[in-house]
Amino acid sequence: MPVLHSVIHKIDKKPDGTPAVLHHASEELSDTSFRDELMSQLNESYNAKAGKAWGLFHPQSGAHPLSGWLDDYLAGTSGFLSFSTDAVEHLTRLMEESNLSVGGQALFCHHQQGMTEYLTIALLQETDSIVMSDCLRLLPMRRLDLDHIHLAARINLSEWKGNPASRQYISFIKGKNGRRANEYFRDFIGCQEGVDGPGETRTLLKAFSDFVESEDMGEESAREKTNTLVSYSMAQAKLGEPIALNELSELIDEGRPKSFYDFIKAKDYGLSDSLPPDKKTLNKFRRFTGRAEGLSISFEQHLLGSKIEFDEAGGTLTLRGLPTQLTEQLKRAAA
Repeated sequence: MPVLHSVIHKIDKKPDGTPAVLHHASEELSDTSFRDELMSQLNESYNAKAGKAWGLFHPQSGAHPLSGWLDDYLAGTSGFLSFSTDAVEHLTRLMEESNLSVGGQALFCHHQQGMTEYLTIALLQETDSIVMSDCLRLLPMRRLDLDHIHLAARINLSEWKGNPASRQYISFIKGKNGRRANEYFRDFIGCQEGVDGPGETRTLLKAFSDFVESEDMGEESAREKTNTLVSYSMAQAKLGEPIALNELSELIDEGRPKSFYDFIKAKDYGLSDSLPPDKKTLNKFRRFTGRAEGLSISFEQHLLGSKIEFDEAGGTLTLRGLPTQLTEQLKRAAA
């Protein structure tokens, strides 16, 4: 993950109501292995966070100036340090107006992953830690807490500039610091939600279930393709990348690489060619299977409580919304 530019400013904001004190960085972080390791750990921690939202910039204005400053930086009319200084001063003003005691280390990092460039902005806290010295003595120290990131956003600069119609080039954490803290940080970024990640993921899984049903797959094939979908989508979530429908379609059926993609488009599920994966939704999408005495049952976990009810005491399943093909067979048998 090559780091192109990075800097950390400090906002000292205490809970006693005194004004925030901003400590400007005088220069960018040096190009060292420590810096690269810090940014790599931050990237991994950010990707692992659940509950992220996806969106796009509000039109640039006095209320939402960050996109304009970022545009100037990318155009070469201002430097990275100047851009980050304007941004952190704006962040401090919003923090004061919101009367929130959530100061910290304001980190700005312009980095590259593959052919894609990103800007990551995070407000990091410090935590106490203990290290062992060369003399085998325990020493206290302060370190940046990368395990508990609550206010952070990542802007896909390549997507923003290369695809103006995109509504998902910004991701941001919907943290647990409370609604007001989340809103002020989102206002600082100047971001509006453009894509419902959980909703898009649920639609994708519904389309997949319909596809499996339409193909009349066997139990083993359905389970294999389900594992392929979940594994690929989880891997994309870990990388902080969207699900690409064409790639997913190729993995699901290598012999007919466009079959799932064409099915989605033909049925008009309203999905774009790429969508943000939601890990919580994906974790619920597992198949239950069983076979005994001529009976074979296989269904996705997310159907429990909706189309399928399980009575643990009686050891029974109640099914709703049976497949049309099965219903017709049962009608003929009853006649």
